[in-house]
Amino acid sequence: MSFVTFGEIMLRLTPNDHGQKINSSNTFNVNYAGSESNVASALGVLNNDISFVSKLPSNQLGDAAVRNLQGFGVQTNFVVRGGSRIGTYFIEIGDSIRPSSVIYDRTNSAISTIKEGEFPWEEILRNKKWLFLSGITPVLSEQCAKETINVAKIAKELGVKVAFDMNYRRTLWKSNKDAQLIFNKILGHTDLLFGNAGVLKDVYEMDFEGDCPEEKTINAILKAKKKFGIEQLAFTIRKHSSASENELSGVLLSNNNLSVAKVIKVSITDRFGTGDAFAAACLHSINKGDADQEIIDFSTAAFALKHTIKGDQHTSSENDIKSIMEGNISGHVLR
Repeated sequence: MSFVTFGEIMLRLTPNDHGQKINSSNTFNVNYAGSESNVASALGVLNNDISFVSKLPSNQLGDAAVRNLQGFGVQTNFVVRGGSRIGTYFIEIGDSIRPSSVIYDRTNSAISTIKEGEFPWEEILRNKKWLFLSGITPVLSEQCAKETINVAKIAKELGVKVAFDMNYRRTLWKSNKDAQLIFNKILGHTDLLFGNAGVLKDVYEMDFEGDCPEEKTINAILKAKKKFGIEQLAFTIRKHSSASENELSGVLLSNNNLSVAKVIKVSITDRFGTGDAFAAACLHSINKGDADQEIIDFSTAAFALKHTIKGDQHTSSENDIKSIMEGNISGHVLR
């Protein structure tokens, strides 16, 4: 019952002092990040059999990225080595009324140089249960788009379920129409869709009725099911009070059964990688055979908990997540 994720792992650089802007920072914290690698590391922490597929340069930065993943129990046998650089991105953490912001420096990164036939997909996917993909990798190069579509198709042919997170990075795509063309080809092979109301509006220009984020998200997930014909969908719900305070929830639509998680209020330490924590927890819970309500409650608890952890990667154990799910959110010291 194992997982495979395919995508890019990057260097993440964040100003050393919380609240500091990039243009005034002389020192940066270095972490590793990337949607698919974040999902892989979170699944590894939850003691799943997980493989990450990518391409990294044959230098110390590539070596360090591989060791980082291995430290979470992620198998890296199919990380191809080559290319000249690792993708990088800079994060400026927002606070109060100032939003967080991102600067990408990933042009010509190693994964964007992949070639046709570089990954032995049938071998990689043999005896696997799930393949996780995101909407970010296809925009990195023409071959990345072809490879993402191709592996989704191969997975379906082999009986491997495909989970797709409709991540949309508007600064990387030329237009939402370009994203639509690629996403539609992946969605045709998708068994489980991750997303939110905002990404459907951004990519497909869909509007949703509702007086609150929960109502809009429920309408969004119902419209997405009707449009794409996918049986299982899990969406996050976020109400912004400020860059420092959010109210979070989630909704799961599975076999026409709708389940909504209770709202969790969080003070934000770092909101990056939170959707990946949600996706990993959802995959973990589905794979265990949990009931629908438990799946979305566990996923939302992981989603909320990640907001309290610095860096992109979610390092909380199953017991940590279940504690939040059970309502232990007072923050009292555990002795």
